[in-house]
Amino acid sequence: MEQTEISASPLFGLTIDNTGKSYLSEAARWARFISIVGFIFLALFVVLAIFGGTFLSQMFLKSSNMYGNEMGGSFAIGIVIYYLIVAFIAFFMYLFLYRFGNKMKAALAANNQDLLNGSFLNLKLLYRYLGIIMIIGLAFMVIGLLVAIVGVATLAR
Repeated sequence: MEQTEISASPLFGLTIDNTGKSYLSEAARWARFISIVGFIFLALFVVLAIFGGTFLSQMFLKSSNMYGNEMGGSFAIGIVIYYLIVAFIAFFMYLFLYRFGNKMKAALAANNQDLLNGSFLNLKLLYRYLGIIMIIGLAFMVIGLLVAIVGVATLAR
């Protein structure tokens, strides 16, 4: 029986030709653009969350003085914390996308395999992160649906 030696060929015999290089270059440009705009929107989102939270707490404070409701300030703080958590979660998606774009651009310019692998690693991390967020969101939807069904069944009695 003859043993054959498996050599490390580029991507199982595949290579990146000029067409693939141009597609990857365009994808890197769009990834950088989307991530930079995303970072800007995240910064605005955080600023608006903080100022909106201040506005909401003042509004709830005025309503609590008029109606005797003491929970308004803590409700506003809860809203601000929720929006800051959402911004924190979104930050990592844009970070992985930005790293993908930068490393891909550098890898294609320098013809550097390590940078190309690092770029694809960040793309893999982005998709893994999105998948985990999707699974968590679906789990919350299922839990919410079950709570709604139990609530309707309880009210129907």
